[in-house]
Amino acid sequence: MATTPGAGEARFPGFDALGQQGTWDDATKGTVLARLQGAGLHFFSAEQEPTARALVDRLLAQDDEPRVPVLEMIDQRLVEHRGDGYRYDDMPEDWDAFAASVPGLDADARALTGRPFWDLAVDEQMRLIDDVRTGRGDWHGMPASKVFALWTRYACDAFYSHPWAWNEMGFGGPAYPRGYKNLGTDRREPWEVPERDAADPVPWAERAEKARAAHEAAVGGEGP
Repeated sequence: MATTPGAGEARFPGFDALGQQGTWDDATKGTVLARLQGAGLHFFSAEQEPTARALVDRLLAQDDEPRVPVLEMIDQRLVEHRGDGYRYDDMPEDWDAFAASVPGLDADARALTGRPFWDLAVDEQMRLIDDVRTGRGDWHGMPASKVFALWTRYACDAFYSHPWAWNEMGFGGPAYPRGYKNLGTDRREPWEVPERDAADPVPWAERAEKARAAHEAAVGGEGP
């Protein structure tokens, strides 16, 4: 049975992106399947892990199992120094920024509550993250808003490169060398499946509105 993140009902029942691996070349298959393998952390220390894990869970609203192993994927990138090919001139290298920002969250949490970030309630964690998102100045030696952008960039890149996230979207993975033939609105490839509730977008709009309202309530201000 295909795995999708979280405890909710699948949007594309029965769809499994890994069912397309027979159409991928060897290099593509090796890259994708490697993302399913469990790996320990090598960049984040044992002391940093709980806070780093709580951070990426809040950024992606991964509140239920199964979770995409986002932290492990980020950790691997940072160990290998695989950035995005650029950085802002007022920001350190990505790995140095992560090395400073995770302890920075703990420092903020301890200053406010006397407890580490990972030990706070979800709404408290969200407020501290939102302080970084909305910050206009320096935060632990770095521009606050650019630190938040770094976190979200790495978190989203990891999440949406994982086959479990593809199952959630009904995405069949890399299209080469297979390609697509049924292009057009409401046309599906033979391996695609219909989306649950696709004829009625209202439940999904209500879900998005509910998430936005929950965010506002948690951070005590306007949503993103």
